[in-house]
Amino acid sequence: MSNPGAAAASRFASKRSSFLVAAGIFLSRIAGLIRDRVFAHYFGNSDAADAFKAAFRIPNALQNLFGEGVLSASFIPVYAALLARDEEEDARRTAGAVAALLALSTSILVLIGVLATPYLIDAIAPGFSGEKRQLTIRIVRILFPGAGLFVFSAWCLGILNSHRRFFLSYTAPVIWNAAMIGTLWRFGGRYAQFPLAIILSWGSVVGAALMVAVQLPVVLRLLHGLHLSFAFHLENVRTVVRNFFPVFFSRGVVQISAYVDALLASLLPTGAVAALAYAQTLYTLPVSLFGMSVSAAELPAMSGAVGAETGERALLGARQEDIAEVLRARLNAGLRQIAFFVIPSVAAFLVLGDVIVAAIYQSGRFTHSDAMYVWGILAGSTVGLLASTLGRLYSSTYYALKDTRTPLRYAVLRVILTTVLGYLSAIPLPHMLGIDSRWGVAGLTISAGISSWVEFSLLRRTMNRRIGATGLPPAYLAKGWGAALAAAGIGRALLLAVGHRNPIIVAIVVLGPYGIAYFGGAAVLGLPEVRALFNMFSRMRARSS
Repeated sequence: MSNPGAAAASRFASKRSSFLVAAGIFLSRIAGLIRDRVFAHYFGNSDAADAFKAAFRIPNALQNLFGEGVLSASFIPVYAALLARDEEEDARRTAGAVAALLALSTSILVLIGVLATPYLIDAIAPGFSGEKRQLTIRIVRILFPGAGLFVFSAWCLGILNSHRRFFLSYTAPVIWNAAMIGTLWRFGGRYAQFPLAIILSWGSVVGAALMVAVQLPVVLRLLHGLHLSFAFHLENVRTVVRNFFPVFFSRGVVQISAYVDALLASLLPTGAVAALAYAQTLYTLPVSLFGMSVSAAELPAMSGAVGAETGERALLGARQEDIAEVLRARLNAGLRQIAFFVIPSVAAFLVLGDVIVAAIYQSGRFTHSDAMYVWGILAGSTVGLLASTLGRLYSSTYYALKDTRTPLRYAVLRVILTTVLGYLSAIPLPHMLGIDSRWGVAGLTISAGISSWVEFSLLRRTMNRRIGATGLPPAYLAKGWGAALAAAGIGRALLLAVGHRNPIIVAIVVLGPYGIAYFGGAAVLGLPEVRALFNMFSRMRARSS
């Protein structure tokens, strides 16, 4: 039998951890939005903007392949389980060996990437030519070493998360964003767009180095120094490597999807690549704030419950059905947390997206027509926003169970669907409908959303067969959507009534009441997350006083 007091304490610790992750991500994402606003001010939807956004995708693929997601799935479950069993020496040796292997493999790939950049550009942006292509090549070669630093930062994040030091790891990117913002403010008014893009690339590399530097001292204290070794013979290291490759390939197929989007967008008129990147910055905000925060907080806890002989597993017993009960309870609670915040995000992007885009980006070379264009792309992204965020938590549950192959299979299927639907939606469909071809990029986001729902449905069905029924009750979804859409209607009415043309003032007048209306409606409809949120803040305030 479980201990109700211990279970309640565990739930509070989980909510507090997800709050710290969300707070860290929020700060870093706000810094990212400021960075993108300054970028849009100087670059707009120009050729230089297309070149920089396309170039950033290539080293970013390396970061994603070797970075946070892969290490979270392969390294954290092993390392967190060792900590839960108080095997600290083995945990330190495993961390040092993983760092050494990661540094070696990343260095080799960075070198290959720098040398092979022209061929990568031909593959990812075949629509680029002339000076635009040459600029993209130069930017990629500068950014590749920075991507290696990002991978090492992800290793630091894995150590910090396993020790429940969530806030530092997720606020570290603020420094990277600050370096890029400072670069733009310092040099933006003195250089033309093409040389400014080169300077900004160097600013990104400097920011990546600073991001590692701010985390490393705490990591070294937790590990009592850094003991690098290629100790592949250690069983724990072999487990990390065995788990690494399925997740690596899973991330790889996701990167193929991003590659296909960039390739198809490069074939569309000027501005499509940059506009897609602007929309994705906004789209990934709720994914990171809510999907990633809950998933990142739950993964170490789930891994400890599955693999430890102490903690929750000791309270419930070592039987598999009891572990399934723990995972099921955590998963369902996490799904409700995610949906409570993502549903109003979808409604806001769909109904009030023009207000959001204009407030963040409309400045300098980024015009009102650019804002409407990005809103259309963002609206397409809302199709799969809820599915992709909920799917992250399901994937984390598989990783806690040390099953990395099931998410890989479904990721492959998603990429195949995204590729086929994306091509049809971006290239032939606008021509068949007689609309401007640049709107094909909205078709890309819609097709990706449909594919996300297919992947999510498969992840949920397979998990339910393993641990029992999970998911969001229809009544919960109906209440959430009812509160969000009603609040969005109020926001749209305020937009029609407001007479001011300043995008930031309009956003304050419209989005503030929208958020208040949603929380009020959710409270009236009896969504328990409202009360839980206030209780969490009350307990945190009481503990700090």
